[in-house]
Amino acid sequence: MTTAPAEILGLPKPAWATDDVCMLYDMATKFLEAEILPKYEEFEKAEIFDRESWEKAGANGLLCASIPEEYGGSGGTYAHESAIIEAVSHVGVDGFGIALHNSIVAPYILHYGSEEQKRKWLPRMATGELIGAIAMTEPGAGSDLQGIRTRAEKDGNQYRLNGSKTFITNGQLANLVIVVTKTDPSRGAKGTSLFVVETDEAEGFERGRNLDKIGLKSNDTSELFFNDVRVPTANLLGGEEGQGFVQLMQQLPQERLQIGGTAIAMAERALALTIDYVKERRAFGQKIIEFQNTQFRLAELKTETTVGRVFYNDCVARHVAGGLDPATASMAKYWLSDLQGKVVDQCLQLFGGYGYMNEYPIARMYRDARVQRIYGGTNEIMKLLIARGL
Repeated sequence: MTTAPAEILGLPKPAWATDDVCMLYDMATKFLEAEILPKYEEFEKAEIFDRESWEKAGANGLLCASIPEEYGGSGGTYAHESAIIEAVSHVGVDGFGIALHNSIVAPYILHYGSEEQKRKWLPRMATGELIGAIAMTEPGAGSDLQGIRTRAEKDGNQYRLNGSKTFITNGQLANLVIVVTKTDPSRGAKGTSLFVVETDEAEGFERGRNLDKIGLKSNDTSELFFNDVRVPTANLLGGEEGQGFVQLMQQLPQERLQIGGTAIAMAERALALTIDYVKERRAFGQKIIEFQNTQFRLAELKTETTVGRVFYNDCVARHVAGGLDPATASMAKYWLSDLQGKVVDQCLQLFGGYGYMNEYPIARMYRDARVQRIYGGTNEIMKLLIARGL
C-alpha cells in the first residue's frame, strides 16, 4: 500500500499525489532508510557524502525525476520531486543534497539549455556521474543577486571567468556548476549571464575549504574560486548574454517552494517523534502526554503543521499546473520555514534535557532547521517581495 506524504497528518491525498508519485515516495523512503540512514552518522562526521551514494540514488531513479526521459530523467513533474524532497526529511537525512541537484540545477539546463547542452549534461546528472551546484552567492553579495562581481569576458570562442563564490551547496562534490556572472557590468541586472562549468576539465578552478556550519554537517558547502577559467561559448545558457537575471527570477519560485517542502516535512517528523516520546517518558508519576500543558502545546503544533501542509499542497498543485506566482512561492518559503523553526524548537522543549543531547534526532533538527530562513533569499527579502504586490 502506498502512502502520500500528506497522509502522515491524517489528511486526504492531494490531487497531485497520484499513484506513481506515492509509489516514488515509498520507494525513496525505503532506499534512504536502507542505503543512506545507516551511513548518515559517518557522513555527518566527515561533513560530506560519498559519490557512491549519489550513484546509487541515480540507479534507483532518485535523480532528475522531473527531467524528460529523452534526457535520461524519469519524465515526472515537480510533484515527483516533492515526493523525494519530503522522503529525505521524513527519514531524517536532510544533508543529502539531491534536492538542489534535482529541482534547482537540472531545471536551468532543461529550460534554457540548447538541445546539445541538454543531451550533454542531463543524462549524466540523472546517473550521478555529474553532481550539480549553482554558484550565486558571493562574499559581498548574498540575497542581492544584482550585486555579484564575478566576471565573464569573451575571448574568441571562449569566456574567461574570474571571481569567487561562497556558501555553495554540494561545493566539494559538484563537478557541474552553474555560475552566475556579469558579462556587462554597466547594464546592471541586464548584464547577468549563466554559464555551465564542468569543473573536472576547468583549468584555474579551485575549491576552497568545506565550510564549518552550525548544521547540515553532511552537506558539503564550499567556497569556489574562478581564476581565469576558460569556458567555451557553447556553455552559455540561453544562447545570448544578458539573460541570466530573468532566468534566475523565473526559477527561484521553484527553489523557494522546495525549501517550503523541506520545512513542512521536517516539522511533521519533529511532531511525530515528539508525540511518541511524550507518550513513553514519565515525570512526577505520570506520562508527559498526560500534562495539560503538553496536550495544549502539541494541539497547537499539530494544528499549525496541518495548516502548513494544506498550504504547501496547494502551492504544489498550482506549481504543477503552471500557476504558482513568485509572491506565493515567497510566502511558502518564509512562512513554512518560520513554522519549521517554531515546531522544532517547541518539540525540543518537550524532550527536556534529552532534547539538547546530540544523540537525539530533535537536536540535529534544531541545528539543521536554522539555515532555512536564510538561504534561497532571506525571509526578510521574501516579505519585501510579497509586499511589492500589495
